[in-house]
Amino acid sequence: MPSTDHTAPTEAPALAALMARGELFAAECPSREVLQHVTSRWGVLVLVALLAGTHRFSDLRRKIGGVSEKMLAQTLQWLEGDGFVLRTQYPVVPPHVDYSLTPMGVEVARQVEGLADWIEGNLGRILSGRRERADALAASPLPGVRAGVRTPA
Repeated sequence: MPSTDHTAPTEAPALAALMARGELFAAECPSREVLQHVTSRWGVLVLVALLAGTHRFSDLRRKIGGVSEKMLAQTLQWLEGDGFVLRTQYPVVPPHVDYSLTPMGVEVARQVEGLADWIEGNLGRILSGRRERADALAASPLPGVRAGVRTPA
């Protein structure tokens, strides 16, 4: 008899397949909001930080340099709402709250960790390309004309 267990993770369609169907490009597609939460600057860093294990709010804030309390709290709420982060509050004084990844959070965190690793591994090339484009723009002989950029005929 076939299994009726619907709790097992299903294989998500490839991004290219979703794009071909147009769902991600539809203005009302709910995946856009999730994509924003996961791929925001702070979303990526929170997810990658939590891959290392459970953290308290103050630990996360120290680990993720530059994030304000407000943005960290908002990002954690978004990721918790999406089912990626588990918030555990203990009934003690002073309050003690831990944040960790859910199983689905681990899945998505590994995906964005791959992107973050690629960026860090290729940062030299990225920065070099930025400098080359900035230099080409600065060397442009005419104001408003970007050197090295083809304009349509």
